[in-house]
Amino acid sequence: MREVVRIALVGYRATGKTTLGALVARRINWSFVDMDEMLTGRFGMSISSWVSKHGWDSFRKQESALLQELSQKRNLVVATGGGIVEDPKNRTLLRNAFFVFWLRAQPREISRRLVNDSSSTNNRPSLTGMGITEEVETVLKRREPFYRSVAHAVIDTDDSDPTGLADRVIELINHFSTQFRR
Repeated sequence: MREVVRIALVGYRATGKTTLGALVARRINWSFVDMDEMLTGRFGMSISSWVSKHGWDSFRKQESALLQELSQKRNLVVATGGGIVEDPKNRTLLRNAFFVFWLRAQPREISRRLVNDSSSTNNRPSLTGMGITEEVETVLKRREPFYRSVAHAVIDTDDSDPTGLADRVIELINHFSTQFRR
């Protein structure tokens, strides 16, 4: 395994990418980027507003350009958008330029988290126009093979606390790279 110089967290919405990414970055003294937050800052509006005004294709192009930009940095933990894996070029870039963790949760748990997070409905536009549970199941079924194809490691986030998950991520990185030392 080559030296790990950047980490990407992929997975469906509400699987813990931002929470875990920020925690891991702090613990290993690396920078952290939440791609959705960075894009929102660049757009000057929420993702929902951008998608309403410019469409999903425009959003995905901006997201891909940002991923390419981030792939040139070192000592970086990135929380990707849930749909980043839909583009084959992004999957190749993720797999080759990042050490990728797929944060996985059961559809029932994802739906529960989304329902209980009011900011989710305001900041995350519907992907299908379906209800939350049906959308999660439908989109996750389509994306799971993509997440699996880019992942170097899988972390189940259903019942674990962020601190324990961060320990697991760092343990796996230590296993694959001599660069990390606690």
